[in-house]
Amino acid sequence: MACNNCSSTRSSWLIVSSSSTKRDPLLFVPTCLKFNFPTASQIQWRSSSYTRRYFRQPHEIQRHWVEAAEDQPLTSPERFTVASYNILADRNASQHRDLYVKVPSRYINWDRRKRVICTELFGWDPDIICLQEVDKYFELSNILVKAGYAGSYKRRTGDTVDGCAMFWKADKFRLLDGESIQFKDIGLRDNVAQLLVFEMCESDSRRLLVGNIHVLYNPNRGEVKLGQIRFLSSRAQTLSEKWGNAPVVLAGDFNSTPQSGIYKFLSSSELDIMLYDRKEISGQKRCRPAQVLDERKDTVGPFILLDGLLNCWTDEEVKTATGDSECHLAVHPLKLNSSYATVNGSTSTRGFNGEPIATSYHSKFLGTVDYLWYTDGIVPTRVLDTVPISDLLRAGGLPCKKVGSDHLALVSEFSFSVTHEKSTDIVALQQQHHLQ
Repeated sequence: MACNNCSSTRSSWLIVSSSSTKRDPLLFVPTCLKFNFPTASQIQWRSSSYTRRYFRQPHEIQRHWVEAAEDQPLTSPERFTVASYNILADRNASQHRDLYVKVPSRYINWDRRKRVICTELFGWDPDIICLQEVDKYFELSNILVKAGYAGSYKRRTGDTVDGCAMFWKADKFRLLDGESIQFKDIGLRDNVAQLLVFEMCESDSRRLLVGNIHVLYNPNRGEVKLGQIRFLSSRAQTLSEKWGNAPVVLAGDFNSTPQSGIYKFLSSSELDIMLYDRKEISGQKRCRPAQVLDERKDTVGPFILLDGLLNCWTDEEVKTATGDSECHLAVHPLKLNSSYATVNGSTSTRGFNGEPIATSYHSKFLGTVDYLWYTDGIVPTRVLDTVPISDLLRAGGLPCKKVGSDHLALVSEFSFSVTHEKSTDIVALQQQHHLQ
């Protein structure tokens, strides 16, 4: 595949640790460090207790944990939580006020949104946080580092000022390896992604690779979306194999709906692109609020078109999407499952494929584009459910009083599967023997 000839960059990494020791920007946090900083639950902006099942928010927004079915495979008793949150860049909120005409201006103010976002995060107490649309990284890192997190940031290329950021609890995970991806380097626009490999501090045989991506927004450029996802998956597979086939979590805003061809590509590892219109393959154009509310009256199926679309893709577009201008099948190497589709939720919050009905809401969009994907070796044990459409409509739009962005965060708790735990123990022993 074409992506094998592509490269990712590590030169523009920014690592912020909870340690006061000066570090090279490319130097990973090598050990588990203990800090005297306040814990997340002790920080100034304190939310409801994480141990409560329900997070008490205003009547229009209330979220709760949904437990996985009891008949899932045997799992390790150790758990970890991953959050994915597009926090709405301050610059984007200011430049696109037409998207928030029903939102009071005070809810758009960054200083207020920053406090609300931190309150949300600290209430859920995630071990790993994946953020998109971050243009105030140092303001957030100053808060999160004091709560015991370390962080890494990758800014988008071009004229944009936001990027992707990942934070992790430094007393629970140590960073082993990683890559930051500039899609511009392979001709796929200015978007970026992160791949980090972690090891649990209390068990050096349990490793995890976490990816964080904000896929291109433009609905008309389906070939670029496919190319970005395909390349990220390929790099994740390579890095996973390097570290003993570590299980993978891919988090982010994929700018594609559950009914779309791109969702099918993610979930099935392949897609015949000739069955889809390049400009419709993400499903975004069918997510204006009026359209969604009307279509909710009927079951909405996947967007697949069979009426002779062979001529709607140029050779260059096919190459961007699949890696080969003569190949119409796009493939990626990961076997992915969605944590939210795996853990059943309420019929009032879930829609097609079991995914949330909506993870983003403003005046021109109402739908789901955010996901937490995972591979074999880990299983979701619970997820923080989203909210019914009726609650979002009563709120008038996002952000609102208790939600700091125009997206809802996704949070999933995972556990290592017992079978993977045994296999990674063997890999760890082999690596130790090799070092000796």
